[in-house]
Amino acid sequence: MHLRFTIEPVLNQLIDSISSLNNDEYKQKSILLNGSTIGGHTRHVIELFQCLINGYENTFINYEKRKRDLQIETDKSIACEILSSISSDIYLPNKILNLQGKYNEAENDEYTIETNYYRELIYNLEHTIHHMALIRVAINEVSNIQLPENYGVASSTIQYKKTCVQ
Repeated sequence: MHLRFTIEPVLNQLIDSISSLNNDEYKQKSILLNGSTIGGHTRHVIELFQCLINGYENTFINYEKRKRDLQIETDKSIACEILSSISSDIYLPNKILNLQGKYNEAENDEYTIETNYYRELIYNLEHTIHHMALIRVAINEVSNIQLPENYGVASSTIQYKKTCVQ
């Protein structure tokens, strides 16, 4: 499956950046991001992938019912271990899944729509890149580590920039 060659490098970039931080930087509140932390954004990314992997067997995914595990948010070693595990666990055959959620805090109705595993993998990839863009802002605020030029940049944007240069 070609998705492996698309998702794995992004997860590895995230792991590399988190590994370069000390634990205080990982959990330091960012003024620029309204007090959120690199750890908080990383936890969010991890837990969406976990929802997808855990829902694969019974075919029901609900991203709203994630754990919100503070250990992932405050311990970069745990986050890196889980990201590495996700990187090897997500390569499953495509199949039809059911995506559940309320999608509106004012309603109690839960909706279920049909999707598929590969579609949700791509959603999680794009979601991860979006959060990496926010993580980039926080890293630049709390640390001096250098990030790759395309860290947190969507592949379509990278491609577009290449055409603009020519």
